[in-house]
Amino acid sequence: MHVRTLGHGLDVSAIGLGAMGMSQSYGPNPGSRDDMSAVLRSAVDEGVTFFDTAEVYGPYANEELVGQALEPVRGQVVIATKFGWDIQNGRGVGLDSRPEQIRRVAEASLKRLRTDVIDLFYQHRVDPEVPIEDVAGTVGELIAEGKVRHFGLSEASAATIRAAHAVHPVTAVQSEYSLWTRDPETEVLPALAELGIGFVPFSPLGKGFLTGTVDTSTSFTEGDIRRRVPRFTAENLDANEALVDHVRGLAEARGATPGQIALAWLLAQQPWIVPIPGTRRTARVKENTAATTVELSADDVADLDGLARRLGVSGDRYNAEHMAHVNR
Repeated sequence: MHVRTLGHGLDVSAIGLGAMGMSQSYGPNPGSRDDMSAVLRSAVDEGVTFFDTAEVYGPYANEELVGQALEPVRGQVVIATKFGWDIQNGRGVGLDSRPEQIRRVAEASLKRLRTDVIDLFYQHRVDPEVPIEDVAGTVGELIAEGKVRHFGLSEASAATIRAAHAVHPVTAVQSEYSLWTRDPETEVLPALAELGIGFVPFSPLGKGFLTGTVDTSTSFTEGDIRRRVPRFTAENLDANEALVDHVRGLAEARGATPGQIALAWLLAQQPWIVPIPGTRRTARVKENTAATTVELSADDVADLDGLARRLGVSGDRYNAEHMAHVNR
């Protein structure tokens, strides 16, 4: 596995693993907690050193899973988690990035993750009620105290990133980015390049769509977030099929899978981009990590760069409630 550097000094595997789906968001889990622990450990065996979780996943259960699974190999891995939600009665009901709340989350996350330091601590969503300077300052204090190593932001605007970075260096920004979600390209990615901040795309496989395994015949079970995402209505999936067909054709020509092409394209964008595809299956871990061996020509990359513009993408990536929380 190749190694990439986020910001100034956080070295991680070129492909990470997003653990959220092991605890929520994609319907009933087909495996037990032990099964998911085995998937996480298999990722380590494949060279993955970068794992992503959050207190709100579960809530809490995902951090507990990651902490238990990775405790025996803690010295070999980088664990990222997140703060910023007000969690009441087992669900996030709003945002809360007050300094005292950030500190409470840090202490609780350390216990659940079975570690004495959080490698990368993201603000999960920008809280408009708390100045970003206060957030950055608080995380900076936690870093000075040795409880956190690096500060990150998620789904933040370029202006917010700049304001936070002026108070304490931001190591990484996490946002949705893929062949069919190109929002960060206009302002966020140029700002990160200028400031020397790493970028961590989540949902790099389009919540499964870019693997070529989701189409209008797919039935999403109760509890699957895709039931509420406009992009996954039957009408929009049908309209977007041309995009994944194009990726599938290139994959066949390159002896790869559509998902590997989608990940290889992200890796080709910048050396400081580290996607974190999620999965519940060891076979998918192997497939995703093998994307680092897929070679795309300059013409391939240019072709994929213009794919969404040429074919269009139908439907928003979130419902209206969640879209209101991004790019603040």
